[in-house]
Amino acid sequence: MRVVIVGAGILGASLSYALSRRGAAVTVVDAAAPAAGATGHSFGWINASFFADAAHFALRSEGIDAHRRLCRDLELPVSWSGCLCWEHQGDALEAQAGVLRNLGYSVEALSKSALQKREPHLSAPEEALYFRSEGAAEPLALTQALLTASQAKIILGCRVEGIEAKGGAVIGLRIPGGILPADRVIVAAGTGNTALLAPLGVSLPMLHRPGVIFRTGAVPPVLNHICVAPIGEFRQMPNGQIVMPTAVSHQADQSSQIIERPDILAAQACARLQEVLPDVPLQWQDVALAARPVPQDGLPVIGACGPEGLFTAVMHSGITLAGVAAEILSAEVMDQLLSNAQAALVAPYRPARFQT
Repeated sequence: MRVVIVGAGILGASLSYALSRRGAAVTVVDAAAPAAGATGHSFGWINASFFADAAHFALRSEGIDAHRRLCRDLELPVSWSGCLCWEHQGDALEAQAGVLRNLGYSVEALSKSALQKREPHLSAPEEALYFRSEGAAEPLALTQALLTASQAKIILGCRVEGIEAKGGAVIGLRIPGGILPADRVIVAAGTGNTALLAPLGVSLPMLHRPGVIFRTGAVPPVLNHICVAPIGEFRQMPNGQIVMPTAVSHQADQSSQIIERPDILAAQACARLQEVLPDVPLQWQDVALAARPVPQDGLPVIGACGPEGLFTAVMHSGITLAGVAAEILSAEVMDQLLSNAQAALVAPYRPARFQT
């Protein structure tokens, strides 16, 4: 079966790998380069401690497991350091721990002294939570690794002009020079999904959620975990840089516009970071803006839509959810039955909820 995927971000790469393993002949088309959009500017946190409701928690938790399955199959740039979280304090922190424990999540409460042993460079709070199962991916390297492992054909720098359908079924993509034939088309183009699907009568409203993320210059190893603090989320990359979104509570950030210059935002966030890492000399080195792909209700969109053979996938956070989304959607694309558990996981996130 010929499957064409629009988008070479983490979703497109994960789908490419999953479909290739199921025997599909996969081609990935992107207007730019792998991970050139939101993926390449992602924080890279793999977690289920941030969630909208119980169903969303279940999907994100399975997303962690899907990443672990991928890491068993492939050598991937993913670390399983766990996460230290003290975004809330006092009763609010205790309440957060209680909710997660009731959902079956691994949560350990740490005192200030225990936290200082884990992170000696940190200006430690009085208490924190430790989420053992969480990890971090290097988004660009992960995307490239999955694309390479898939052995898919990749067409870059090629803007899709439209999706061709005939007799109620897709037949390919319209790209410069003609029609690229396909038996199945998956649109995984992030914020570009809406415009590509609209001509086929598929509604996929998106929120405007710009994000800004910065990285410091490289420093010696000073952090052992992903950290979620009142000043924001931060972690150290394998190359020594510390990466951090400029918005506090980045995953829950609902800002619809960026009103400051990116360099000013980076300097302000770096100053906050310096306060919690007082003995580490920090300077911001690079900063990037990206449009986070957030559907109108804030929840993932996964599944068939429009003409026969057309599918879509878009969500935030794609890093956490790409693996499980690819496992489920690749089975459907190849006309294979889902397990009852898979069907239940994806049921709330079908594109049909936006169709009138």
